[in-house]
Amino acid sequence: MEDLDTLVLRTALSWQAEGLPVVLVTVARTWGSSPRPPGSLMAINGRGETVGSVSGGCIEDDLIQRIREGGVQAACATETPAVLRYGISADEAHRFGLPCGGTVELVLEPVSAYSRLDTLLQACQQRRSTERRLDLRTGRVELREGRRDGVPQLTDSHLCTYLGPQARLILIGAGDLSRFMCQMALSLGFEVIVCDPREEHRAGWSLDGVMVSHEMPDDLILRLRPDARTAVVALTHDPKLDDLALIDALQSEAFFVGAIGSRHNSAQRRERLRTHFDLSEHMLQALHGPAGLYIGSKTPAEIALSIMAEVVAVKNGVQLSAPVQVAAGKSRLKPTGHLTLTAPACGV
Repeated sequence: MEDLDTLVLRTALSWQAEGLPVVLVTVARTWGSSPRPPGSLMAINGRGETVGSVSGGCIEDDLIQRIREGGVQAACATETPAVLRYGISADEAHRFGLPCGGTVELVLEPVSAYSRLDTLLQACQQRRSTERRLDLRTGRVELREGRRDGVPQLTDSHLCTYLGPQARLILIGAGDLSRFMCQMALSLGFEVIVCDPREEHRAGWSLDGVMVSHEMPDDLILRLRPDARTAVVALTHDPKLDDLALIDALQSEAFFVGAIGSRHNSAQRRERLRTHFDLSEHMLQALHGPAGLYIGSKTPAEIALSIMAEVVAVKNGVQLSAPVQVAAGKSRLKPTGHLTLTAPACGV
């Protein structure tokens, strides 16, 4: 499944190829509370069809009405990009569903050859982070290498936005747990790869939208070279498959590297990696194990939910404090001002 930015770009290009007028809408700035963050994309064609979103729906309805009543030029006012602000007054905030009187500033861009959406889409599909600089006076676009997490910048003459690869999840091991994780990850917009060299485990395992590899996991990690938008989770409980892949993943730019297992087995894994593979303490601290947030999970679906919740939290920059170990090997929430979520003891 594509992430939303890729879907918006691909759909806008498809509409343009059909000869339809298309407007690309970008959330440039927000004040107060707003339903969608800066950088969010949406496209509208001349028939009023949309993909993506910039609000909870009310702003989209207003833009659709503008286009249906007067065409693309009515939405943009000119053939060049236009800046539109919603939510300035309390009445507008209420009308457009902006909570707490929030304000959203949008850039509406008539899509043309100058927009370079085809090149931008190709860069995203090749997992290259890109800075897109739109000239508001001419509609011309410059593309250059950029960081994925840049904040959009709007001036009187230009809009700079940052786009990049969709989040990717690499799972080591095919099974019920990986199936549930794949389903959740796909719905969250992740690109998903499952790696399992064991033919008996791969037999009958398939899921639409998921690539299945029969390589040795460490070979796959070395080949793909995980970037800062990639998470790697080992699910096999087999050190022969998990350990080497985890070592390579920990030395990559992956934003999340984790493995399932009990607390006892996780401690043994760290000791193996420290003793036999000479991994530094810094690398070992980056390993999430047991992977997952504590939600009392017992079934494969619940364990998948706990792991995906931790992956998403780390991806979004949420600080998770370490659990406090108490009697009987259980853990409780630490009474601090930080969000503290502890890992489930899955496996044996």
